[in-house]
Amino acid sequence: MATTGTGGRAGPEIDGGRRPGGAGSPEVVDPLVTLALPDHELASSGAMAVSAGRIRREQLGLLVRSKTFLAGSAILLFWIVCAVFGGFFRPYNPDAQNLLAINQAPSLTHLFGTDNLGRDVLSRVILGSRQILIVAPCAALLGTVLGSALGLVQGYYRGWVDSTTGRVVDAFLALPIVIIAFLIIVAAGPSVPTLIVVIGFAFGLVISRTVRTAVLQERELDYVAAARLRGEGAAHTMFVEILPNVLGPIIVEFTVRLGYAIFTVATLSFLGFGIQPPTPDWGADIFATYNYLSAGYWWETVFPALAIASLIISINLIGDSVESVIIE
Repeated sequence: MATTGTGGRAGPEIDGGRRPGGAGSPEVVDPLVTLALPDHELASSGAMAVSAGRIRREQLGLLVRSKTFLAGSAILLFWIVCAVFGGFFRPYNPDAQNLLAINQAPSLTHLFGTDNLGRDVLSRVILGSRQILIVAPCAALLGTVLGSALGLVQGYYRGWVDSTTGRVVDAFLALPIVIIAFLIIVAAGPSVPTLIVVIGFAFGLVISRTVRTAVLQERELDYVAAARLRGEGAAHTMFVEILPNVLGPIIVEFTVRLGYAIFTVATLSFLGFGIQPPTPDWGADIFATYNYLSAGYWWETVFPALAIASLIISINLIGDSVESVIIE
């Protein structure tokens, strides 16, 4: 079975290049290309288009049959349900303080115990998934869109465009992402939109490098030359012709960056630059209670930490499955 390669191409190729038209119209074969084909190759072009569609269906089938993918999806679905419907089945108000029940160990009354303010830890863990599952996917999606666009421009134009933008990207990536986030959040103030933009911008710079590498390989193929001969503009060639063929690496990058985004949001919240109290948030709750570990109140920190770990593991399991199907 043919699968996509490093450049993200799916299915058979004609004269070293993909049939123009993109993944959305695999059965359309460009006249400029078909006129140059011998009769026996022209006759087989329709079968090649059908084969590409069959390959995609087989890849999807392999993905949904993967135990790793199913396990990761089950964990992720659990936290999505908690984020969306947690308000209906949480045992207590997550913000309600009970000074008579401070630092209570897990019991039948409070399954995850209470924190230093008497709040129910289970309720805060359930609803703590809400903000992180809003910020992290939005940031990863924004970073993927920005990085894909920048990588397409760099790889397609090359020359001074690639050199100039590449040096700017290198300058930003010389600093850790968390430091970049600190600088921008301090200037703009902590808020959900700010977190999304900051994390998305930082991840977009990283993703652009992967996309650029894939585009450099694609731009030399015959279907790009055919698009130029047809008089297609640069924007059409990049986003209609080349983009469908580099979707594989882009999808993999999105799943990888989603896991990093979850960890980054939790880290920023732990350091006081993310989701602000009293909104339930795993990172902020760990920061508020980790000093109590030495006193034996482990549940206040352990359960939010396990929640973060389980969510990141679920994303990594899904990402590994997607990568094994798309890349290998």
